[in-house]
Amino acid sequence: MKLAIATHLDDSDTRVFANHARTGEWCVSGGFEFSNWAEADLVGKARQAFSNGWFGLDTGGRVTFVAVTAVEAVEVERLTSQLAQHFVTYYGAPDIDAARPVAADEIAHMADLCDEHEDGTLLTVARELTDAGVRESYRAIQPQQAQLDQFAVHGSLDE
Repeated sequence: MKLAIATHLDDSDTRVFANHARTGEWCVSGGFEFSNWAEADLVGKARQAFSNGWFGLDTGGRVTFVAVTAVEAVEVERLTSQLAQHFVTYYGAPDIDAARPVAADEIAHMADLCDEHEDGTLLTVARELTDAGVRESYRAIQPQQAQLDQFAVHGSLDE
């Protein structure tokens, strides 16, 4: 199984999101945060989080890029419990047992997004408000196959 971790290409996420995810933190889409939003909610850093932020499961912060990587089943179980607790704490789910299936669906959705990509693939998310609610689209950026000679310094020890 695969999921995705927060990846930073620079420090811009620390400036554009009110709360940014940490590098290496497991992430899901997190569109659930915006399910009751309207156009008036889309201002400032909240707009940025809505527009293209993945949700970090440890911090609740946002990140622009995530990288696909393998995940162990025991970690998936921990992440599901953690997200279920988030739903109880912040969204009013009555208890962990009620929240767990929703959290499991969110994790499964992310796994479905990741499973078709090779490890190291970067993913982005884009959201828009529609009459039917929030619509998400995803983009994959394949890992580059770097050539060794791009990094090797050629020379002779005899010189």
